[in-house]
Amino acid sequence: MLDKVVIANRAEIALRIQRACRELGIRTVAVHSTADASLKHVLLADETVCIGPPASAQSYLNMPAIISAAEVTDAVAIHPGYGFLSENADFAERVQRSGFIFIGPPPEVIRLMGDKISAKAAMKAAGVPCVPGSDGPLPEDLDEVLAMARSIGYPVIIKAAAGGGGRGMRVVHSDAALPNAVTLTRTEAAAAFGDGTVYMEKYLEHPRHIEFQVLADAHGNVVHLFDRDCSMQRRHQKVIEEAPAPGIPDELRLKMGARVVRACQEIGYRSAGTFEFLYENNEFYFIEMNTRVQVEHPVTEMITGVDIVKEQLRIAAGERLSFSQADLAIRGHAIECRINAEDPRSFMPSPGKVELWHPPGGPGIRVDSHIYSGYVVPPFYDSLIAKVIAYGEDRQTAIARMGIALSEMVVDGIKTNIPLHVDLCQDAAFRSGGTDIHYLEKRLRL
Repeated sequence: MLDKVVIANRAEIALRIQRACRELGIRTVAVHSTADASLKHVLLADETVCIGPPASAQSYLNMPAIISAAEVTDAVAIHPGYGFLSENADFAERVQRSGFIFIGPPPEVIRLMGDKISAKAAMKAAGVPCVPGSDGPLPEDLDEVLAMARSIGYPVIIKAAAGGGGRGMRVVHSDAALPNAVTLTRTEAAAAFGDGTVYMEKYLEHPRHIEFQVLADAHGNVVHLFDRDCSMQRRHQKVIEEAPAPGIPDELRLKMGARVVRACQEIGYRSAGTFEFLYENNEFYFIEMNTRVQVEHPVTEMITGVDIVKEQLRIAAGERLSFSQADLAIRGHAIECRINAEDPRSFMPSPGKVELWHPPGGPGIRVDSHIYSGYVVPPFYDSLIAKVIAYGEDRQTAIARMGIALSEMVVDGIKTNIPLHVDLCQDAAFRSGGTDIHYLEKRLRL
């Protein structure tokens, strides 16, 4: 097993990784910015290294500083968590060249799946269904682009090949709007991602966002941990996730699970990963793969009993998966609400001091959070402060337990989106299951 691991992240995911390390007897090094010296995992770490000022570019995105921290503490591996450098192939490469283990997939696989065009080509080759669209970058010739859009059928969506997080995409409904949309998306992509390459896909009108969790070791063993529904979104950012996805036929679920397992084997995947799909009319369409642990991984852990982060660490240490696909089964239902430090109506961030923190409890409730009474939420980073996960033997029990948990939760001193989650747990469409990715935004506009 790994002796000492640098946790190259912050907040709840850093604490989650640290807990997994401690269970496995692994010592931890917490790297942090000057703004994060009082984070819970920093206070609990075996060693700490300050890697820069609050700005992410000078701290959590500072590759030399993170690798230097591993060197001076004599660590053997670096866990990137999610966000920041977790899907940066250059970082993974530099970590390995410096003699450390990168806890994630090989750099070449991160690079392959990080580019939406090459990822789509790899998935088509592996037999994974993809959204109809251009088979590569859009050409410069406008007539060719127009012909392609007519062939696919409007509406279409123009996407940045290097995009992510809901940025670098534009929906087009007609020939007249297409030229300007392509130009604007190229410009935005070049500015945001340093790559102006764009491609085109059919825009699905009422899709759900369904994803499949996978684990793969270095010995060719791959399993899927079934699916999650992440359709409750605002501005392409997930708000509520659940597992398993309601209303998916079991036969189709297992068929898609087998396909993503085969795709992992064909691309040489290793570690934890997630295949994301749009789902409409009983058809799955691949959109991207996240080559890291996901924010919403706890709901999968709750229904399978698998500790995904511990498995990442074991895989990085060269161990084989200790279970096969036949050992896995869906047991019950789990729902996760992302609690953000933000105004529940305007969604403006609400940093500041947490005067009182009282997490909920009770049967089937799990809270992943780094905050505590007296903690000051800094204004420099993502507003996520907690994840409340409710588990039940069925979906209705999980929803009921979530409602109770939210009613017990206390976060004084800052604003949070708890009222939004309370409202959604009482929403008839959500309670029925199967809402599409546009539902929440439409509801908020009413």
